[in-house]
Amino acid sequence: MNIVIPSENTQMQSIIEKVRHGQRLSLEDGVFLYQSDDLLTIGQLANEVAMRKNGKKVYFIENMSLYFTNVCEAHCAFCNFRKDEGQEGAYTLSGQQMIEYVEQHFHPGVREFHIVGGHNPHVPFQYYVDSLAALKQRFPEVTLKAYTAAEIDFFSRISGLSYKEVLQELMKVGLESLTGGGAEILSDQYRKKMRVDKADVSQYLDVHRTAHQLGLRTHTTMLYGSIETKEERIRHMMHVRELQDETNGFLVFIPLSMQPINPRAGIRRRNSAFEDLKTIAISRLMLDNIQHIKAYFINIGVQLTQVALTMGASDAHGTIVKEKISHAAGALTPEGITREDLIWLIKGAGRIPVERDTFYNEIKVYE
Repeated sequence: MNIVIPSENTQMQSIIEKVRHGQRLSLEDGVFLYQSDDLLTIGQLANEVAMRKNGKKVYFIENMSLYFTNVCEAHCAFCNFRKDEGQEGAYTLSGQQMIEYVEQHFHPGVREFHIVGGHNPHVPFQYYVDSLAALKQRFPEVTLKAYTAAEIDFFSRISGLSYKEVLQELMKVGLESLTGGGAEILSDQYRKKMRVDKADVSQYLDVHRTAHQLGLRTHTTMLYGSIETKEERIRHMMHVRELQDETNGFLVFIPLSMQPINPRAGIRRRNSAFEDLKTIAISRLMLDNIQHIKAYFINIGVQLTQVALTMGASDAHGTIVKEKISHAAGALTPEGITREDLIWLIKGAGRIPVERDTFYNEIKVYE
């Protein structure tokens, strides 16, 4: 496949040569790509890489997002989901209450529970263990993809257990994978400015390293579009890439487009479509050792997700049912989507929809 718009720029030519020869891109290459306005060349290059890795297949899953509690001790500047104990709208569900919620929305095709929540210091670590145990007992066939690395770090603090011990306790009751959240931007300077008063960069990476050593395959994210520099975004990707070199434990990288706190915020308060597509494409080019880049329709919308499938993304996420965190922060997108709509969306981009499980095993190919 040829690049349609040849770039006169020698650095772009050098990047094209590197990508085509399977050579790793540098920090300087990544920053250059962010500075370039040649989205078509960047997108086509990312598409070449995605096709090389996955062919025309684009993956999705039937999943449900669950949130046991929104009470949180952290006060991250970008979060509109958290509440203080006793504040209006604050809640902490028991395992039985969550089962009742799931039963109202469940259907037999659901393969994964995606479970995240606040860092609630008013309940013991055992509460978080029991929450998973209750779900696994009632829905044994559904994979538990639960908690962020930041939550695991929080559990370690409140329980006095090591990361390994925390993960082992959770694995005993059915934990099979970690969610990718809590990464935000992997820069200590950024975390200080944005009051990310939870796991720092090394702790986030260390939780995933420990999970991988225990045999868990995990997901990882990057929340972009606030105060971070383009260099910090590339360094974030390089932190992930280095850990993947070490453990090969990440299944997918998920760029998350920052949402404004106010749902009525205008378009200038949001990342542009150009920025969203560029970030997905650059992620595909930088993260040569990760199989999948996800286009997260909750943050970028279903139509932009469809375009992203031609610019490096090979995962269209899942049905979700009722997403809360991005919507609390002003996402304008649907809270969930049907399997039929996901299939239509993927086929509309000239791709082959593949229903998967949490670990990218193929359940059904929709030729």
